[in-house]
Amino acid sequence: MTSKLEVYNLALRHLGERKLASLAEAREPRRAIDDVWERGVRYCLEQGLWNFALRTVLLDASPSISPAFGYTHAFAKPGDWIRTAQVADNETLRPPLLDYSDEADLWYANCDPLYVQYVSDAVSYGFDLSRWTETFTEYVAVTLARRICKGITSSESVHDELMRLEKRARSDARAKDAMNQAVAFPPQGTWVRSRTGGRTHHNTDNRPR
Repeated sequence: MTSKLEVYNLALRHLGERKLASLAEAREPRRAIDDVWERGVRYCLEQGLWNFALRTVLLDASPSISPAFGYTHAFAKPGDWIRTAQVADNETLRPPLLDYSDEADLWYANCDPLYVQYVSDAVSYGFDLSRWTETFTEYVAVTLARRICKGITSSESVHDELMRLEKRARSDARAKDAMNQAVAFPPQGTWVRSRTGGRTHHNTDNRPR
């Protein structure tokens, strides 16, 4: 189980700094990480559709917003929304809804209610460190280290190396997280559906047909 202290110390290790005994320790590196903690974690959450941070909600159309034209219903984004994964007009999210609009703090659609799966920064989702994988924990640690690097080390070369490490850590975390996802299929076009009488068919055994 990942702890905040563990993440701080992983970040400090990348900077060549000694470990913290606790998060109350009065040291400049700890205060520097404090300053970038929330924005840094939200930045990392925004970079992928992390399984541990996914949340699915049913939204009713906003009674106070009546679109003047276009879509018939408006839906307010939840306060813990970071990034949209899927939108649908049914609770299974299959098939996904393609005909909707994302504008500022609202989604617009012609159905009501709306089902949305999204990356959440709520304390019981994205900010629940007990849900984090080892690779995501490492990704966050490198990101935090990179953000405070210049203030702690004044080294451009260390900063550049941390940028490279961050890119690799992000790719590794995404790849391992994707392995836990169910196989997703893109929606079929109208030409394919017309050839199959409107039925949807997916080839799951990788053999040509």
